Amino acid sequence: MKKDIELPEVTNVYMAIVKEYNDEFKCEDWNAYIINNKEVDLEMVLIVSKGYDEDTLTETAVLRHKIEKLPAQSFAKVELLQEDVLKLSNFFNVTFFEGSKMFDKKYLFEKGTIKEGNLRTVAMLNKRGILVK
Repeated sequence: MKKDIELPEVTNVYMAIVKEYNDEFKCEDWNAYIINNKEVDLEMVLIVSKGYDEDTLTETAVLRHKIEKLPAQSFAKVELLQEDVLKLSNFFNVTFFEGSKMFDKKYLFEKGTIKEGNLRTVAMLNKRGILVK
């Protein structure tokens, strides 16, 4: 049964964690974004996220997010990351439909990579952050 399920390779869909100023609270926040760099819309986007550290057996709660439709050449903010979570490995499991096909990919921000020194310009967002393809 499992061998009958076809999951095509995901291309041009990325996760990014950016540091940006929050006008409302007058502080810098770390936010996770999903980026659709495809020429087609993504439908029923499900994102499951979790932070963990295998060395200390620390893990966060599992968070789930749903985006009904993510238009072509667009992005959406997924969640705010609290400072304590930045020192952990953080993964985002993304599942979506493109047409009638289901796609699934795991994006991993390894422990210690979410930090000021690793920020680069994320072109589509026009913000500084860390991009995982």
